[in-house]
Amino acid sequence: MKIVAALIVILALVIGIVPQFTDCQSQGRAIALQNGKTVPMKCHWTAISEIAMAVPLVGLGAVTAVSKRKESRRIVAGFGSLLGVFVILLPNTLIGVCASSDMLCNSVMKPTLTLAGILVIGLSLVGLVISERKAEPTA
Repeated sequence: MKIVAALIVILALVIGIVPQFTDCQSQGRAIALQNGKTVPMKCHWTAISEIAMAVPLVGLGAVTAVSKRKESRRIVAGFGSLLGVFVILLPNTLIGVCASSDMLCNSVMKPTLTLAGILVIGLSLVGLVISERKAEPTA
């Protein structure tokens, strides 16, 4: 389980860090309004919201590493799967990324987050299977 926990923490770091450098605002792009002000594109808000997914995933990895009971591991696996789903939904459905396919957010950030979310779900399910196979520790 320690390997699963370490991989979840690494994926959480990828989920939290990669979008910060692959959104349009980090590349100096923003939407210019008629009054001269600029507003960030929606990929920037996706990048910010992925931090909200990465922080609990780091905690989830830590709990996965230290939990001993089946019930705890089941709950952690369910929560990890749910967070993985939201990691995927944020760039694809909930907030999204820029519409132009040649933007960095569309070519790097979206596929990276989708893959990371799928891997988090997979690792959570692997953790669930491992926890179901292990014998319950005696008190």
